[in-house]
Amino acid sequence: MAVQPVPEQRGTSPLHRPGTIGVLTLVAAALVALVVLPGNWAHPSPWAVLTLLVAFLLTESAQLDVEFRRQTISLSPTEIPLVVGLVEVGGAWTAVCRVVAVLAVMGIRSNPPAKLAFNSGIAVLELCAALAVLALLPPLELIEPLSWASLVLAVLSANLVGMAGVCLAITLTEGFPSRPFWAAALPNALFAPLSVVVAVIALLLVRMTPWSWVLILPMLLGALAIFRQSARAARERRTVQRVYDFARRVELVSPDEAGTQEIVRAVRELLNADRVALWLPPYLDDGPLLLVDATDGDLGWYDGPGDPDDLLRRRATAPDGTGAVLVSAARASADELAALGRRGAREALGAAVVTAAGEPGYLEVCDRRSDSVTFAAADRAALESMLTHVNAAIRQQQLLGQIRHDADHDRLTGLPNRQRLAAEIDALLRAEPETARVGLVLAALDGYTNVTDTLGHAASDELLMVTAGLLREHAPPQAVLARMEGGQFAVLLPGLSLAATERAARRLREAASTRAQVAGLDLEVSLTIGVAAAPVHGSDAGALIQRADVALLAAHGSSGVATYHPVLDQQSLRRLQLGTELESAIADGQITVVFQPIVETRTSDIVSVETLVRWSHPRYGDVPPDDFIALAEQIGRIGPLTDHVLDRALDRCRRWLDQDIALSVAVNLSAHCLAEPDLVDRVRRALRHHGVPGELLTLELTEGSVVDDTVRNGTVLADLHALGLRLSMDDFGTGYSSLSQLRALPIDELKIDKSFVLGMSTSQNESFIARSIVELAHNLGLRVVAEGVEDEVTRDLLAQMGCDKVQGFLVSRPLPEDRLEGWLLARTGVRTAAPGGTHRRLFVRT
Repeated sequence: MAVQPVPEQRGTSPLHRPGTIGVLTLVAAALVALVVLPGNWAHPSPWAVLTLLVAFLLTESAQLDVEFRRQTISLSPTEIPLVVGLVEVGGAWTAVCRVVAVLAVMGIRSNPPAKLAFNSGIAVLELCAALAVLALLPPLELIEPLSWASLVLAVLSANLVGMAGVCLAITLTEGFPSRPFWAAALPNALFAPLSVVVAVIALLLVRMTPWSWVLILPMLLGALAIFRQSARAARERRTVQRVYDFARRVELVSPDEAGTQEIVRAVRELLNADRVALWLPPYLDDGPLLLVDATDGDLGWYDGPGDPDDLLRRRATAPDGTGAVLVSAARASADELAALGRRGAREALGAAVVTAAGEPGYLEVCDRRSDSVTFAAADRAALESMLTHVNAAIRQQQLLGQIRHDADHDRLTGLPNRQRLAAEIDALLRAEPETARVGLVLAALDGYTNVTDTLGHAASDELLMVTAGLLREHAPPQAVLARMEGGQFAVLLPGLSLAATERAARRLREAASTRAQVAGLDLEVSLTIGVAAAPVHGSDAGALIQRADVALLAAHGSSGVATYHPVLDQQSLRRLQLGTELESAIADGQITVVFQPIVETRTSDIVSVETLVRWSHPRYGDVPPDDFIALAEQIGRIGPLTDHVLDRALDRCRRWLDQDIALSVAVNLSAHCLAEPDLVDRVRRALRHHGVPGELLTLELTEGSVVDDTVRNGTVLADLHALGLRLSMDDFGTGYSSLSQLRALPIDELKIDKSFVLGMSTSQNESFIARSIVELAHNLGLRVVAEGVEDEVTRDLLAQMGCDKVQGFLVSRPLPEDRLEGWLLARTGVRTAAPGGTHRRLFVRT
């Protein structure tokens, strides 16, 4: 048995250094030899000594190397020539032959001097132990069974001394050996009796006839070959067992970076390497990862694996590569030596790792810990076997990581979702519970539902991606962006006060307001924003998000940015209750309509009545129309509300027709309704149901909805106009329509917004604007209605301008149906049907 001591390291006690251990072993062997060997000199023939030397050389060459940490235990069948030497040439010459054979074989293998000294000394001590045992027993008589037992005891004693010496050397350098050492060393002692049997049989045959060498020599050579083959098979079995143990170990690692580090450590321990590095490409939100595991724990700078241009990494990860790459300084080219030099390594194994994304990673193993055993083809094969398990473990970890990532990220934009945002908020607030300041901005994408309904989900997804990009670009660097649901985003601003959050929210809204190409159309991107901040508005994520959401609801009816205030809670609760009761209010008759007459300026004929919606709530009283109409739009119930108003208006129109009176009805149409694909069919069915001709229905549309790209480029206006009804642009002058847009739209009339009409009697500017609108409309072939007329001066001015119709308190306030009938009876007269007409008309009596 032989051993390779640990290479000498700085900072190690002199007694624990391999050089010191080798010298001390050699000194001990010399002292013991001076006592034991002088009495064991004999005078054998030179041929006998030479034959014994050759036998030792052969058996020392046939070694089974077993690595234990930095130690390499070498097992060889030297007991056979040892027995022959003790019987035939004497102890002294046997010691000389054994030491010469050890020095020759180890010198050829370029073992360090410390190992030469240690193993030479152990060889002498083993022989001296055997001679000491034989000295205590009767003289050897080869034909006596008692001598055979003596030789067995002598060989066992030699093995015991060798094992004790190796154990002591390992204990001094690395600590007391564990089970793997004894599992490798103890079986060697069991071969001692068998070796004695073989040697005794050979000696007995030779003494009977020298020709027996013809039989003995092939038998010994065959036994030597069998030992060598057994040693190779044993190495392969150990490799297979280690790969199996590695597979079981890898199956138990945790699915995180610590688990990946454990995989790297397992590779290093399996191959008994000095260093192992694993480089993985970027994955999801994580950048590239370089993990290193080293025997001495030095995990500092380690160049090579992280460099995509490195020779070894490039060769190992090449698409047309043939597997693991093995490079050794003894057989390396100049470029390979440079690659090893940058790592400070003598040899390296490199192989590609397959990741879940398909982009190759890289695994590198540097330097066998043993000085006497280097990486070989078997280690390359073992690494390739391990790669199957490494690849599977890394892919599993990455896929689990993707599952965790997907659980708290939005799949479309890649931004954190509501769950992740809440976790981020709570983490910030827990870090500094007393002083933490956190701002939260909730931003809703205006018109998101319209885009989805009109252009489909692919277009709305594209719009979301554009918005996410704008927020990423303009949000502060420390901000955390998240997508909540639908067209709603969140921006978390760590360390900002409420005032600073409000300023950041306004800057963000202004910067993100732009136009973008979506589905081939030029759409406007705008945000409505709600603001909340901790600790002012809450001390946990749930409260902060809820209050920012309340502020967002309030922002829809304000300037587009609102900050949470406790008063908004009651408003939010009110909105929630109104939203849940909207449909039942329609069914129960709480939501009714009122009518406001529209009079022709020139003839004072009542040409139409505008149908307006009202809600008389049993708890909240009269709810302003702007409140519940906007709410209906937000919760997607504007369609049923519009249908209800249209039904009431057409029913009233039908009853006038039954009285032979032609009085048109006007109904306001929300921009959201224009995005509903079945709008035209619903209007057609309503006209047919009530038997009202299309020319007696006017649909009033806001200027913003009419000039919206999705409406302007669609066919909904043309399809409505094809029903015979009239289309009116309401609140004209407050939007951004152009002459070219008006000319291209199937609009029949314009309604001047009352903000211009109310000031006409006192402001020349307002009168000028109103006159310009009238002239513009007439030049385009459109009729003009002025709403908000409250005095006769304004009416007369509009008449002079050529305004076609007027509407306002001067004529009548909006009236419920019963009061409208009374007003008609009291204030109007009936004209006979005009020539060619079929119905009578009402006019206002003066």
